[in-house]
Amino acid sequence: MILQTERLILREMTMGDFTDIAAILKDERAMYAYEHGFSDSEVSEWIQRQLDRYEKYGFGLWAVILKESGELIGQCGITMQDAGGREVMEIGYLFNRRFWHNGYACEAAGACRSYAFEKLGAQEICSIIRTNNLPSQRVAIRNGMLPRSIFTKRYMGIDMPHIVFSVTAEELKEKG
Repeated sequence: MILQTERLILREMTMGDFTDIAAILKDERAMYAYEHGFSDSEVSEWIQRQLDRYEKYGFGLWAVILKESGELIGQCGITMQDAGGREVMEIGYLFNRRFWHNGYACEAAGACRSYAFEKLGAQEICSIIRTNNLPSQRVAIRNGMLPRSIFTKRYMGIDMPHIVFSVTAEELKEKG
C-alpha cells in the first residue's frame, strides 16, 4: 500500500491487474481524451510503463482500490511528464465509468498531491488535461490547481490542446 484515504487504498499495480485495468483502458467512452480504447498489447504496455516508473522514480500511476469491496476501480498517481517542453511531476487519474461521479478522483488526487509535497519534496505538482476534458479539469481545480499554460500534444495523428494546471507548495501553505 502506498496511500490510504477514507474510502480508498492506492497501491502499485501489477500485471495481475490486467483485467481491471483493461476494463478502463479499452472503454472508448472512458478513454475519450485519448481518442480511442486500447488494445490488449497497449494495456500490457501501459502497465509495464507503470512498473518501469516505480523502478526508475519510486512512483507512477497506482491501482485505486475501493476499501469497502476490495475492487480495483481506477488508477491515480504521479508521473513525470512533458508539459510543453518542461518536465513536471503530474497527477493523473483514470477511473472505471461505473465509479464516476462519486468523488473518488478528487479523493485520490488530493492524496497524491499531499504525497508529492510531503513524501517526494515537490515544489509544484501539475495535472495536464485536454481542453475538452471538463470533468478532469474540475478535479484539478478542486485539488487546488490553477490553469497556468496551454500547449498542444500530437497523439495518434491528432493535435490535442492541453491545459497545464498546477499548484505550488507555497500556494497551498498560503491557503492554509
